[in-house]
Amino acid sequence: MANSGHDLLKGKKGVIFGALNESSIAWSIAEAIHREGGRFVLSNAPVAQRLGGLDKLAEKTDSEIIWADATDDDALKELFGSVKSSLGGVDFIVHSIGMGLNVRKNRGYQELNYDWYHKTLDISAISLHRIVRQALETGALNDGASVVALTYIGAQRIFSKYSEMGDAKALLESIARSFGSRLGKQGIRINTISQSPTRTTAGSGIAGFDSMFDFADHLSPLGNADAESCADYTVSLLSDLTRMVTMQNLYHDGGFSSMGFTDDLVDALKNAFGA
Repeated sequence: MANSGHDLLKGKKGVIFGALNESSIAWSIAEAIHREGGRFVLSNAPVAQRLGGLDKLAEKTDSEIIWADATDDDALKELFGSVKSSLGGVDFIVHSIGMGLNVRKNRGYQELNYDWYHKTLDISAISLHRIVRQALETGALNDGASVVALTYIGAQRIFSKYSEMGDAKALLESIARSFGSRLGKQGIRINTISQSPTRTTAGSGIAGFDSMFDFADHLSPLGNADAESCADYTVSLLSDLTRMVTMQNLYHDGGFSSMGFTDDLVDALKNAFGA
């Protein structure tokens, strides 16, 4: 992450959903936005109060925390009403929310618990729809605003242990496109960033995550993109430099999404299978 900013977000105000602790991508995004002159409210589910250290980030960035369940429309309505009063509307929203209940409980894809599955989709994807809808209905989302949500290539490709989260991310990306097509006349853009596997609290709940991380890191020409570089990329999408970019799923993965095989990987497979 750059040590000093360039005022790319000076005068812009927003809400960042999903920061939990220093390993969270949303935490790095908040630091980068603050560095670039942006102001924001931090939000996470009330249960996160006992799991993270969000107060530390709030103090560091001179930000307010509003605890709100992103699957609760009334809580979001209250949040955006408060934000509108304190900030006068928002110019950006960052969605960095995700949880796979079946994944965490090691329930295989063919044996999904559907109550958990519905909750996974609500937390990880439908929450984006709820957030944007409430921001619009409360009049808190300014014309010309930018919305960014974090996703993963598991929406397009099968990573067996990622299971239901692949469905959730596919839905998240579809919601972004659907809103983007409808909000363009207000100059509001919405994009998703498909980030490399990143060592976060959420990632640690996925069985086989270390293997996913190492595979992507070896295959990607630049290696895995870390949280700080993702934060810098997010800043660019929230800034006016990308004012004509919307409805895109943008890969930020060191080149992984364009790769097939490398010679090193072929040799490693030969050795592994004794070929």
